[in-house]
Amino acid sequence: MAQDDSAEWNTDDDLYFEIDNFQSSPKSSSPVVTSSDHMFATLVDMGFSDDVIARAIQENGPNAETSVIIDTISKYSMNCEPSSSKSKTIYHFLAMGFDEEKIIKAIHKHGEENMEEIANALLSSEADMKEEDNIDWSDSDDEMNDDEKDPDSFDSCNPLSSLVKMGFSELEVSLAIERCGDSVSIADLADFICAAQIAREFDEFHIEPEEQKPRQNIRKSQKEPRPSTNDQPLRLPNPMIGFGVPNESVFITHRSLPALARAPPYFYYENVALAPTGVWETISRHLYDVAPEFVDSKYICAAARKRGYVHNLPISNRYQIQPAPKLTIQEALPVTRKWWPTWDTRTKLNCILTVHASAQLTKRIRLALEAHTGEPSEATKRFVIEQCKKWNLVWVGKNKAAPLDGDEIESLLGFPRNHTRGGGITTTERLKSLGNSFQVDTVAYHLSVLKPLFPDGINVLSLFTGIGGGEVALHRLQIPMKTVVSVEISEVNRNILRDFWEQTNQRGVLIEFADVQDLTKDKIVELMKRFGGFDLVIGGSPCNNLAGGNRVSRSGLEGEQSSLFFEYCRILDVVRETTKEMRRS
Repeated sequence: MAQDDSAEWNTDDDLYFEIDNFQSSPKSSSPVVTSSDHMFATLVDMGFSDDVIARAIQENGPNAETSVIIDTISKYSMNCEPSSSKSKTIYHFLAMGFDEEKIIKAIHKHGEENMEEIANALLSSEADMKEEDNIDWSDSDDEMNDDEKDPDSFDSCNPLSSLVKMGFSELEVSLAIERCGDSVSIADLADFICAAQIAREFDEFHIEPEEQKPRQNIRKSQKEPRPSTNDQPLRLPNPMIGFGVPNESVFITHRSLPALARAPPYFYYENVALAPTGVWETISRHLYDVAPEFVDSKYICAAARKRGYVHNLPISNRYQIQPAPKLTIQEALPVTRKWWPTWDTRTKLNCILTVHASAQLTKRIRLALEAHTGEPSEATKRFVIEQCKKWNLVWVGKNKAAPLDGDEIESLLGFPRNHTRGGGITTTERLKSLGNSFQVDTVAYHLSVLKPLFPDGINVLSLFTGIGGGEVALHRLQIPMKTVVSVEISEVNRNILRDFWEQTNQRGVLIEFADVQDLTKDKIVELMKRFGGFDLVIGGSPCNNLAGGNRVSRSGLEGEQSSLFFEYCRILDVVRETTKEMRRS
């Protein structure tokens, strides 16, 4: 959910999470680059060279949109005509993005007519360089791609030893083996232990307003650390299914919330799961010490979206909205089946990004595949699959991989068709808005418990609303929205929510604010007295400084955008205290 419309970073894609280990920005002699760090970093990730990027930015100006810069770079390649000093073969592989010196060496070795051998040599050279440059990320096991991570790669003959190495105690492992049997896989045993750990901390959810005690010194300063009651870093579960998801057999139906979190109203906060160290501990401390529920939406739909949710909602009797989303890529995007190669074994997409792959990259993939008369070489396959995973490319023709379009992304994220289309919104704006949104089916699964509690409708305070993922979830659950007070800084996103409100014939009241700082204590109290209070405070503050794809300013909750989390806490405190006073009067 975007608060800063100018920032484009929002992904917890595991392919990018290694960036947490270093901060880097491209080097260039051009002064333009330093004023376009976000754009420059994005284009470098797409595979363009520093010099070409700097030239394109210089030509179009530092304020040009990323898509314009990409088009300009693509024209450089298309307008490149063979001269007497360079052959067509050299230009063919230059257009694919390979280094000229390596191309010439490959031509000398294999001959100018052997295009397939040249392509294999160049791709193998790139793969070798990548292996040599690999960094040991051995301390980031929890941040690996779940599809590539093999939980049973430990000693399967000795699950006790393997699970102890994973950080579980011998007692926990012994009890799990006794309960589940010694024939159960290590992955299932680890999942059982994680579920048991959570179950020990949580009882049946209930509301006892009288047990609520004044919450003092929630924070003296946004940046001042508070002592933690738990010195152990928060461990991300694997699989990331929270208290259970519709398509898995493990469900936890009881938990005990800290006393401070039991009183109304309900609150629901979301952000990226793979955040810098200590972020989720801080979030939990500032939200009444409620432990986050980590869920990857790949268990609910065809696209991964690793998120943490801190909430005081009941967790029993959840249900999935219908029709349920498709669980595989080819089920969700059936038009791709005809062209999907057998060697591309992906069944799930990675996290939906706020940027597209470039036309140059998709052209490079096509040329690499066309260089082979039969099945591509292993080196070519590795290169293509790596790029397809990184940019969520799907197959739309023979040797043609393409980015997802807006309609496909809307469907994958659970939004109605054309939710973000029209009204003057550009393709770039549409992609950014969708990339920063909730995965509606996941959120609706959590919010489904509210339907029997509010049969006559619900009053909602929606912070950092984005394109209205929470509102769409409530609508799809058929929970009437009597009042929605929405706070969203992006005018584009506000227009999208307003269109949704009108097109779905909502009977309730929609009140919009642009800035969370406009919600002063007096304004909140006034709104609550006018509408009888808020039943749900929902939101996900900007993840710009938390997301793994941000090379430039991944500074955690102290970052300019992500520090707005503390505004969520401030507003929630006022709402809860005012609710308490209204109940007494």
